[in-house]
Parts: sequence; structure tokens; C-alpha cells
Amino acid sequence: MDGFKNFRSAPLCRLDRYKALVIHGAMPRSIATVTLLVADYDEAIAFYCNTLGFALIADDDLGGGKRWVVVSPQGGARLLLARADGPEQRAAIGNQAAGRVMLFLETDDFMGDYSAMLATGIAFAEEPRHESYGTVAVFKDLYGNLWDVIEPRS
Repeated sequence: MDGFKNFRSAPLCRLDRYKALVIHGAMPRSIATVTLLVADYDEAIAFYCNTLGFALIADDDLGGGKRWVVVSPQGGARLLLARADGPEQRAAIGNQAAGRVMLFLETDDFMGDYSAMLATGIAFAEEPRHESYGTVAVFKDLYGNLWDVIEPRS
């Protein structure tokens, strides 16, 4: 509890203890899963698993036509593929970041992955380019969301 010595001397509630641990780096955090709206579970699974080579982590029936579908690249964060429910969500499919790059797929073999992605029919919005942060190209997923495939500069 060394991290608490600079805090008030009165006992801390659980939430205060949690905040203190997080703020002072004693409790690592990361973004593990991001929700991505899709039109259809099965077509999204086919694209992310068969075309991009992600692993299917979970596909659980939640009843009422809903499923808990999670995919992930090897060793990366997970995507929860959530079928859009209602007109507002359906309108956001393919434009969840309002035309900006939304997700970044890192690789240590840019040209190998770029060539493989082209071979599987991935639509690139641009030619590969070299930036100060690495080699990158923008591609579109099956709904039009923009992604970067990037090999960070070492």
C-alpha cells in the first residue's frame, strides 16, 4: 500500500482505492475489446476470419437473434461484432468514425501482409506510403470502415 502514503489518512472506500491504484500506475489497464457494428454476423465473421485471417474467439447465441461474436488478430485487441439494431445503428454501419480511419492493424511484415490482403480482395483506398511513424496503407472493410495496416517504425 505504499502508493497510498500521499493520500488522506482516513480509510479509503473501494472506489477511491481503485482510482488511486489506476492513477498511480499500480493497476495496468488496456482497451481489450471494441464494438464494431455489422449488418450480418455470418458475413462479418467470414470477412474478418477468412479474408483478414482473424481468429473467431466467441460466437454465443444470446437469444432473440442476438449473438456475442468476438474476433481477433493473433495477439491483438478483440472486436465485438454487433449486429446493428434499429435505423440509427444501421445508418452507422461502415461510417462509425465519420470517414476517418477507425482501426489500426499492426504488422511486422507490411509488404507480406499487404500482398496477402490484395490477394484476398481487400480494397485499398491508397498505395502504401512511408511516414515518420512507419509504413502504412488505408483499406476498407466489408462495410467501408477505414483501417490502417501499419508496420511501425522500429
